[in-house]
Amino acid sequence: MTVAGRLSLGCIADDYTGASDLANTLTRSGLRTVQTIGVPAADLALPEVDAVVVSLKSRSIEAPLAVKRSRAAQQWLRERGAEHLLFKICSTFDSTDAGNIGPVMDALRADSGDAIVLVTPAFPETGRTVYQGNLFVGSVPLNESPLRDHPLNPMHDSNLVRVLARQSKNKIGLVDLAVLARGPDAVRARLSDLAAKGFGAAIADAVFERDLETIGTVALDHRVSVGASGIGLGLARALVGAGRVKPEVSSTSSGEAVGGSAACLAGSCSQATLQQIARAEQAMPVLRLEADQVVSGKHEARRALAWAKERLAQGPVLIASSSTPDQVAALQSRHGRDAAGHAIEQAMAEIAEGLVQSGVRRLVVAGGETSGAVVDRLEIPGFLVGAEIAPGVPVLRAVGAKTGAMLLALKSGNFGGAEFFSDALALMR
Repeated sequence: MTVAGRLSLGCIADDYTGASDLANTLTRSGLRTVQTIGVPAADLALPEVDAVVVSLKSRSIEAPLAVKRSRAAQQWLRERGAEHLLFKICSTFDSTDAGNIGPVMDALRADSGDAIVLVTPAFPETGRTVYQGNLFVGSVPLNESPLRDHPLNPMHDSNLVRVLARQSKNKIGLVDLAVLARGPDAVRARLSDLAAKGFGAAIADAVFERDLETIGTVALDHRVSVGASGIGLGLARALVGAGRVKPEVSSTSSGEAVGGSAACLAGSCSQATLQQIARAEQAMPVLRLEADQVVSGKHEARRALAWAKERLAQGPVLIASSSTPDQVAALQSRHGRDAAGHAIEQAMAEIAEGLVQSGVRRLVVAGGETSGAVVDRLEIPGFLVGAEIAPGVPVLRAVGAKTGAMLLALKSGNFGGAEFFSDALALMR
């Protein structure tokens, strides 16, 4: 990839929808931003940008492999001038006691030479706040939210100091809200004290947007930070405020219409996505896949493609593998968690490939793992960020795609309002 000039900010995201969320946040904050899929090839040319978000599918893989891929992305970003690197994680801290947040953070910290790393998944705009080290989803602690039933990374502890300590080799401290309220110098003093006592990372409380701005200002003193798109917002505003980036006021949403057919794929099992699918049934044809048939072989994917091809000429369609938590648990008990998840991801990727071969050029995908499988199958190397559909979800214009012009929306399961699929299609022309 050719990027003119030096990067002001380098980002590594542990999944594709999270990367889109971050790229959207940075773009809204005035940074010219590109999202790439994996570590970019040397010959992929892009316009001059302030930030690059390297999307990895590393959230739920083996920790050593996640570390290896993250270090490769780090090297690419550092070589292009990125002095600060943000490891972007999910705002619900999706992980297990084996990782992968802790192992990747430990590796990036060791490489950077930082004494201590600031960590926060808070993003008040999307209802994610941290108080006394506990993560809240809306008004309830993480472990009482629907994330307790996540099919891959069920979250049973809202205390992030404990959660991160179980997966990191470093001691984990806390920068609480009272310290944040006193401003950047108070946060710096707290971090200095923690580092002197042997702490390698600190969870930072954040309840209001101004807390993110304080965190971003202090984080730029270091070479690495860890968090969700909220800390990206803080970093972007700090870069603009310090005069290190001249904010881009023009929107990237303009561009020629791509035309072609439109389709939606839903693989997330979140309550939000299940509600969105139900609402979409009032606006477009919806096919719900038989999960056991998906795991058993390729017939269900072929059936879905045949069903879609009969209807695409009349308008958008939606194909869903999403199920309720009880249905997911039953499927996993019959086939095994990893086998069931892999089979469904690959079926959705096969369906996406078939849809594109049938002329679909506007594709909406719900679910992080599903989005990763789809984009990998379509071999799209990168995206330019366009209009915002919902907080954290932009329209993405493919760069270097074999299909030519194509628009996508990659949605984390919990994002978007009830009319998300219709809202997305309305902005994708």
